[in-house]
Amino acid sequence: MTKHASVFRQVLETNPSLLREIRRGVEKESLRVTSSQATLAQTPHPAELGSALTHPSITTDYSEALLEFITPVSASISATEQGLANLHRFTAQQLKDEFLWNASMPCVVNGDAGIPIASFGRSNVGQMKRIYRNGLSVRYGRRMQAIAGIHYNFSLPDAFWKTARASVGNQSDAMQFQTEGYLALIRNFFSRAWLLLYLLGASPTVCASFLQGNRSHPLQPLGEDHHSYYLPFSTSLRMGDLGYTSNAQARMNVCYNDIEQYISTLRDAILTPHSAYESFVQMDNGERAQLNTGLLQIENEYYSPIRPKRVTQSGEAPVVALAQRGVEYIEVRCVDINPFIPFGIDASTMRLLDLFLLACLIDDSPLCDESGRQRNAINLRRMVNTGREPGLTLLSEDGSEVPLAELAEPILARMMEIAVWYDATDTANATTYQAVVKDAREKLADPALTLSARMLKEMEDSGQSFWQLAQGYSRRWHHEHLAHPLEAQTLAQLRDEARASLIRQSELEARDTQSLDDYLAEFYQQYKHI
Repeated sequence: MTKHASVFRQVLETNPSLLREIRRGVEKESLRVTSSQATLAQTPHPAELGSALTHPSITTDYSEALLEFITPVSASISATEQGLANLHRFTAQQLKDEFLWNASMPCVVNGDAGIPIASFGRSNVGQMKRIYRNGLSVRYGRRMQAIAGIHYNFSLPDAFWKTARASVGNQSDAMQFQTEGYLALIRNFFSRAWLLLYLLGASPTVCASFLQGNRSHPLQPLGEDHHSYYLPFSTSLRMGDLGYTSNAQARMNVCYNDIEQYISTLRDAILTPHSAYESFVQMDNGERAQLNTGLLQIENEYYSPIRPKRVTQSGEAPVVALAQRGVEYIEVRCVDINPFIPFGIDASTMRLLDLFLLACLIDDSPLCDESGRQRNAINLRRMVNTGREPGLTLLSEDGSEVPLAELAEPILARMMEIAVWYDATDTANATTYQAVVKDAREKLADPALTLSARMLKEMEDSGQSFWQLAQGYSRRWHHEHLAHPLEAQTLAQLRDEARASLIRQSELEARDTQSLDDYLAEFYQQYKHI
């Protein structure tokens, strides 16, 4: 069990102002699609958006068409929401005959060949990013990589960790104390992630084109035209076997009991050759097919709904940063894009995530073991496929079958407790956070209120396919983005940053004198010294 959960709880209860210092950032992915047919854009990353390699706020993820917006880190939810709005509106103004697809599952795709891999220029770091994506292509296929999501970065203020550590007599190193606290949060997160999928899952259906060539999927056709497939009670297919999963990685015994074991497991997966990948040498276009033959090319290839993180220095491997400086923040990766709101995530969702993560922090956190991992995997799979099914049960900590609402109630009760602390610091909005928990309870009582149920209901009522429904909302939000011009200063800043990022990329490419092979050898040498 975590040693300090009760201390964390006491610190926040007696110092609720610390809650207002929590810092967050959002990374939101969106596919570019054509205005005419809402099919995946085949055009290069727009130059008007700057360099995908060096722009701090607008980049690409796997595909050249998969934009990623990164908000500045902030203690203000409204500032985070405004930052995301600015990036959407700026991008909408720059796109020519295209708009952003505001859903997690892709639009109409023409097989793997119709999903262009992102390009980052000729610098060594740019080529490394490209080859990494080539590796994802040959290992898992491109369609899985075209799925979009939202990553929520969360950190507690330094003052919280200092106060909590002082409360236990400064018995451990400050870095170790903070790292252990975040790992305890992560362990609880894994046992409770099913609740987030129930509340925030918004991918119960996919376009038929996404399944082309896949004869083993369990999905059913929705409607007589067979343009969409679904599972009747699913919540987030993105988080299931169609999404970010890997059979090869399933054998990895990643543990969050201590940072050393976590680091060594990822390190070994990167440095140890995986025979199934040894045949991947060259892409059809002659490019290198992967960075290495390890089970993981780099840490980011490990698929997980949450990650411990530390900001890296230039050229530094993530696990090296963790080993040297500990966990700085956590990254939640299981949030679907909400197609019913303009930016895919809003302030209420951020408050829900804050409350959920804090509840994970201040509750006792059992250590990882094999039975717990299996139980968590079973619960997650049930939630993905049948989360809204009447009478659904999940496995409790002792392995017994418990009704969904009964298992959720202690978590929601803890979240409500924290919500009261939050609201006590804001007399002008005295029930804002409590309203978030109230809404969650209503969704538990009535599955029809969930995002996944709403999506299927709207499709059924209108006779639309998933593609038609998502296209309609995405076009609506695109027009709304265009109808809200940016302030002159904000527009000028974003244009300046786009131009500056292109200059930075050119300068980086001009400075590169090292061969790519030497650059990669030097990069991977880091793993041998931790």
